[in-house]
Amino acid sequence: MKTAMAPPLVNVPFSDPDFGTRMVRVTDENSDVPSPGATFQASTAGKDEWSRDGRKFYVNAGGGRIFAFGFDPSTMTVLPLGGMQPGQGFLFPLRPGPTFSRVDSDLIYGTLSTTPLTLSTYRFSTNTTKPLLDTTTCGTVPALVPGPGVNSDDDVNLSQGDMRVSISEGGKAFGAHMFAVVYDKKLGCRWYNTQTGQIGGQWGTAGTASTGDRFLIRHVALSRNGRYLRIANETSFYVWDLETLNVTACLVPGGPHCDGYAVNGYNHMAGGIGYINDWNMVKRPLNDLTSLRPLVWPLTRGTWRQEKHFTWNSNNAQDTGPLCGSAFTYYSGDAIVRPYDGEIFCLRTDGIESTIWRFVHHRSDADADVFNTEPTVSVSRDGRFLLFNSNWDNQLGTLKNGEPRADMWIVKLD
Repeated sequence: MKTAMAPPLVNVPFSDPDFGTRMVRVTDENSDVPSPGATFQASTAGKDEWSRDGRKFYVNAGGGRIFAFGFDPSTMTVLPLGGMQPGQGFLFPLRPGPTFSRVDSDLIYGTLSTTPLTLSTYRFSTNTTKPLLDTTTCGTVPALVPGPGVNSDDDVNLSQGDMRVSISEGGKAFGAHMFAVVYDKKLGCRWYNTQTGQIGGQWGTAGTASTGDRFLIRHVALSRNGRYLRIANETSFYVWDLETLNVTACLVPGGPHCDGYAVNGYNHMAGGIGYINDWNMVKRPLNDLTSLRPLVWPLTRGTWRQEKHFTWNSNNAQDTGPLCGSAFTYYSGDAIVRPYDGEIFCLRTDGIESTIWRFVHHRSDADADVFNTEPTVSVSRDGRFLLFNSNWDNQLGTLKNGEPRADMWIVKLD
């Protein structure tokens, strides 16, 4: 059951009428000052969208813009940054999908639209960007040459301590890249050409990848321990043990059940697997994709069509932190017809027992053809707050092209 509710005002904490959980609305049609009426969305692929101290976060907007906000966890108050007025986002120069430092709350990593092949950092206190690595110097084969047909994806990830940074690049756009690049701040570059199978760089074993598969990259995601890189293509994913030539395929429909969204932890990954039903979620070691550890039991067969996005802030070797996410069904009008429909939830991952914590209705009416209607999620570093986007039952107006607007919301998890 979901109680009808008009969109609350920005920056006025309120309680979800059905679960009683505290929430606050972050953005409205005036938050994007350069382009009023824009839509907003959280990042995907396990980005660190929150600063280490939980007092800053960013959101993605239309037109390749990203905005930062301050946050007071004690009052759930959203604060302006960079001289902006209350409710207005602070536009900073990195491309969409950057990731906050794991050690420095004032620093964020990403790329600039003018130099998409250069890993850069941005410091909020000084409003300055600084190049970290020009990846065209990494010695890839063939060489990366800047130009209109050579770009990078918005999938910058960090390992613990900011020691390693990963990115995919080399093609024209998302889904067309052939280089996975990992930069170690002490050792230098390491790269994998997924079209030729060649692996090289300044550390680790050089040669040909263990898999004979050749593919293009949609996203890459680095494990927190910095040892593994999960590489997604159009249909499935691969895991590269970065010190070696070992690249393990997780195939669909064969192999150890590899469908559905997932996120990395310290040395595990977790998420849906597209087998038995859509609440069959597992944790598995990145060095053994066949070792499936169920997170939800018992399961019944035949429950499908409930899609999910995940976020996981797990930093210990056992990866026992809660896995959080959103559940939604395309073209359902966000109707509530079964448990967990249209909800923000978290799962216990320590294997002791199966527990699902339920927090709020996200109220986003998802359309498979309009990605910003999908409620993507990002949990704070301390696990206390979760940021998500929602069109609030299509009550937030539309864009010029007729698509529904979405705004950002924060829910308190503890």
